[in-house]
Amino acid sequence: VTLLYAFLHMRHNLKYFDKMRCLRKRSAVSFLGVLVICLLFMNLYIEDGYVLEGDKQLIRETATHQLNPERYVHTFKDLSNFSGSINISYRYLAGTPLPRKRYLTIGLSSVKRKKGNYLLETIKSIFEQSSYEELKEIAVVVQLADFDAAWCEGMVQDISQKFAHHIIAGRLIVIHVPEEYYPVLDGLKRNYNDPEDRVKFRSKQNVDYAFLLNFCANLSDYYVMLEDDVRCSKNFLTAVKKVITSREGSYWVTLEFSKLGYIGKLYHSHDLPRLAHFLLMFYQEMPCDWLLIHFRGLLAQKEVIRFKPSLFQHMGYYSSYKGAENKLKDDDFEEESFDIPDNPPANLHTNMNVFENYEASKAYSSIDEYFWGKAPSTGDFYGIVFEKPIKITKIKVVTGTEDRQNDILQHGALEVGEKIVGSKKGRQCTTYLRLGEFKNGNFEITDLEHKVLFDINCMRILVTKSQKEWLIIRSISVWTSQTSVQ
Repeated sequence: VTLLYAFLHMRHNLKYFDKMRCLRKRSAVSFLGVLVICLLFMNLYIEDGYVLEGDKQLIRETATHQLNPERYVHTFKDLSNFSGSINISYRYLAGTPLPRKRYLTIGLSSVKRKKGNYLLETIKSIFEQSSYEELKEIAVVVQLADFDAAWCEGMVQDISQKFAHHIIAGRLIVIHVPEEYYPVLDGLKRNYNDPEDRVKFRSKQNVDYAFLLNFCANLSDYYVMLEDDVRCSKNFLTAVKKVITSREGSYWVTLEFSKLGYIGKLYHSHDLPRLAHFLLMFYQEMPCDWLLIHFRGLLAQKEVIRFKPSLFQHMGYYSSYKGAENKLKDDDFEEESFDIPDNPPANLHTNMNVFENYEASKAYSSIDEYFWGKAPSTGDFYGIVFEKPIKITKIKVVTGTEDRQNDILQHGALEVGEKIVGSKKGRQCTTYLRLGEFKNGNFEITDLEHKVLFDINCMRILVTKSQKEWLIIRSISVWTSQTSVQ
């Protein structure tokens, strides 16, 4: 059965449920009204059944997990069927529609587990790890996606008792989508030799997420997806805001704050309707985390943009699928005293011989990448010229990686400078102050605002002795005071 047939079949089932509801109300609807409704359904069916030849190829290639993002990005962006919201009704189990738009919506979808339940702990972690000011800017939407009405009722009671204050304050909403809105979940294609129950589980999960995304599309500027068994880092919202600010002016579809599953994936809210349609269209083809890779690729983000340390950690021991053990942990997660650097805008340059595409900018980014230069000589440097003079409170530089522990800066110093001269492209400082030497390839200094009396224009890593090994600068982190010098 082709993917196109499956998609149309799914649409047909949704229309079938709607038609049954209309029949039950026939006595209260005039013949003319029924005729108008039927014509509308016919029109929707014709519109949804109209697929361009290029889109048919898109569907076929997705079914085999072989999409070509560059080829189909323009077609995908222009598909009108992906622009609007999905027409379904949501039940509010707790909370009411938000009175105002927030900065970030946090979405959770939860089902009954055979072993363990972590939803309440996850909600608790979200609120406990946020400051009062941060709470004003977030909304948490919990979708109870199980068809067991008794379980949903019990969970709503527990959530309402434990988090009544947040519900009253408009920070927490619990929703449910009736089973009648779901497409066919039995007898689906068994891709990747998955057993039938596994296919049903992951296909329903795709639909759950699609309905959740659809609901959250207009609640905030940004949206982050979490699973229902997650622990959060302290002040994670502040960290997310810093990262978003640092990416201002650059194009991105998905920013990742955890390397596990569908945890900590951040989107612009205006992309949520399109993502919801995408998950619903290909719900039976593959797991959601594979579909997400295709989604960002189709919107022209080729590479993963993931930030470290991770802000969210998987804490569940038992999976929601059959209660199987799930011991996955994100070893990049830091819970306490998380402090993401500011890394203010700057021009980066070096006179070292750069290896391939491991250019200077990659060391100054919070993304999981680095600068790599061939064996440096005495006097070589890596320079940073800030766009504006700044007050720096802390600096941390890490060289080498776990795989290449010898590619560290064996002999070097870190310096900061003032009195900038030169044109925009060739700016540099005339005076430098040495802050200290590298030890075991690393450098860190704190309370810098009390040690350096001038406003800092430049910073540089200076090689003080030649070495045979190449040099990896893994990360350069700069923290500034809240009041920047203008």
